[in-house]
Amino acid sequence: MRYASITDRLANLGSEKWAIHAEARRMKKEGKAVIELTIGEPDVAPDPMLLNEAVRAMHAGRHRYSNGRGEPSVVDALVRKYRKRRSDVTAENVLCFPGTQTALFAVMLGLVEAGDAVLVGDPLYATYEGVIRSTGADRIAVPLRPENGFHMKAADLEAAITPQCRVLLLNTPHNPTGAVLSAEEIAEIGAVCRKHDLWIVCDEVYEQLVFGATFASPFDNPGLAERTIVVSSISKSHAAPGFRSGWAIGPAEFCTRLLSVSETMLFGGQPFIADMTAYALDNPIATAATMRRTYQARATRFATALAKAPGLLPLPPEAGMFIVVDVAGTGLSGEDFAWALLREELVAVMPGSSFGDAAEDYIRLSLTVPDDHIDEACRRIAALAARSASPKERRA
Repeated sequence: MRYASITDRLANLGSEKWAIHAEARRMKKEGKAVIELTIGEPDVAPDPMLLNEAVRAMHAGRHRYSNGRGEPSVVDALVRKYRKRRSDVTAENVLCFPGTQTALFAVMLGLVEAGDAVLVGDPLYATYEGVIRSTGADRIAVPLRPENGFHMKAADLEAAITPQCRVLLLNTPHNPTGAVLSAEEIAEIGAVCRKHDLWIVCDEVYEQLVFGATFASPFDNPGLAERTIVVSSISKSHAAPGFRSGWAIGPAEFCTRLLSVSETMLFGGQPFIADMTAYALDNPIATAATMRRTYQARATRFATALAKAPGLLPLPPEAGMFIVVDVAGTGLSGEDFAWALLREELVAVMPGSSFGDAAEDYIRLSLTVPDDHIDEACRRIAALAARSASPKERRA
């Protein structure tokens, strides 16, 4: 039988990147005491007020068909949210989707196709390559250098651009590194995008989980408004990943043209989830602030403990729910270290290779476990590092 070429383009770009996570789950089912530090799933429940609102809406009959753009309740709430950042936002700038991932997939379908190219920082979130390749476009890596705190630099972006480039896929705060771009850095990056007439698609799902830096966005820069599309959701900010409630905010013309794409994929979301999302956006919910304090403290806990281990270099994040660790000093790649860690020490982490070529020497650890699990995980990670590190690293 024959298959569409998209199945070839996406081969090994899906669940294969999460192989260690899947193996860890299998081992846990067998009763093994695996400490799971793989995925970014908040370890707190959604605020009870959000659950109550979803239930209220369901009992009120809010479970029928919706429309392609989004329920008025959540569209209006998103307009209010983004008007705080830019005063010209209207309902015509909003499209609702079931989660950031679906929003990003639809946006890319609307911007690029075979023969085009998308620029994206490397390291990059694990699903980005698949989203890009699904359109037929090529991915072009822009190096995010550890000596720059993994912040994208305008000069590196400029050097990577080819005539085929149509879009810069930006992610700030960044997954996996937790880097947060400043307004000045974004302005410099934006100037390059204007020069080469590039769209900017900015994934801002970790917007409310910034530790000490100040969140900034190309969306907030009036000079970049005509070319910027933001994708985000309540998955991280409100600890509600299972509700799959996200959106895209962009120029009115873009949203109008993309609406037919959205309607072809799914004709509207669930009204009761829309009402819950509107409530989340319009009311003071403490979930993000609580997670922000907790994850920052856990990142410090990881960094302090692992910095003492031979061959390991933890790189504290500026935001998000992960910390990356350079394991090159152990003599192992991130992939080999991660698999050895699972098999020998029963700790599951993500290998850096899941996040691009530039991350091969790294592992990514989730901050979504309690302190006692962190302490035990650090003990096990340090034990593997001690066995693996060179004699020179051991003495250090």
